[in-house]
Amino acid sequence: MSSAVQDLLAILDLEPLEVNLFRGRSPQVGWQRVFGGQVIGQALVAACRTVEGRLAHSLHAYFLLPGDPKVPIVYDVERIRDGKSFATRHVKAIQHGQPIFSMSVSFHNNEEGDSHQAAMPDVPGPEDLPNETEVRERILPLMPDPVRKYYERERPIELRPVEFDRYRGKKIADGRFHIWIRTTGRLPDDPAIHQCVLAYASDMALLDTALAQHGRTLFEKDFMAASLDHALWLHRPFRADEWLLYSQDSPSLYGGRGFARGLIHRRDGTLVASVAQEGLIRLRRQI
Repeated sequence: MSSAVQDLLAILDLEPLEVNLFRGRSPQVGWQRVFGGQVIGQALVAACRTVEGRLAHSLHAYFLLPGDPKVPIVYDVERIRDGKSFATRHVKAIQHGQPIFSMSVSFHNNEEGDSHQAAMPDVPGPEDLPNETEVRERILPLMPDPVRKYYERERPIELRPVEFDRYRGKKIADGRFHIWIRTTGRLPDDPAIHQCVLAYASDMALLDTALAQHGRTLFEKDFMAASLDHALWLHRPFRADEWLLYSQDSPSLYGGRGFARGLIHRRDGTLVASVAQEGLIRLRRQI
């Protein structure tokens, strides 16, 4: 297991403080605010630890204030309902005495019934795209500094973008962006861990898709961006340490808010999750 994956699992392993109360910490990597996917993943861990025998099937979250990476985050879980088929939890993340994040999570046991799903897009597989070594050697020297610095870090999630040229300013006419994702090391077999890791990863690159049609990215210094809300639906079993195709598009960018959505498929074409997010995309004021 890579050290980055070990660090991710440690970040998701919350400290129990009291019944329904947990504490999470942030990696000290010099970020000015906590990564949104970290708060989503930690909040889902907190909710999962109050439910037995069921897996999450959906979550709906709002980012209220930027998280401070220098201090712990306290997660307060409210047990809204425990029914025969569903369980519902509300999680509030607290720092400096006030909520910075709020999330509702629903849990369900799978039931028998009819089935259908959206087809997986026909795109090159991860083995046909530049791997981490090739990216560092051939592509990173051509990238803008913020993109290069991001890809140079050791990360728990490996990313293989299909439309890599968009990071060099190429516009994508239909705005569709595809990226293969998986952890850089093997995960434990517990399905809840894979759900929490995917929740963490689902915030990666999604809002940036709102700029794909414009040939720009949120890595540029001209933009200030922040997630406003996040929704994730978990449809079918998967492993987050095996390749998943994250297909993204953005139906709207207006008024300083971008809206993006995504479908996540396994290599065999099985649809495992759907994602939607709105975020602030603001041009920095020139002083």
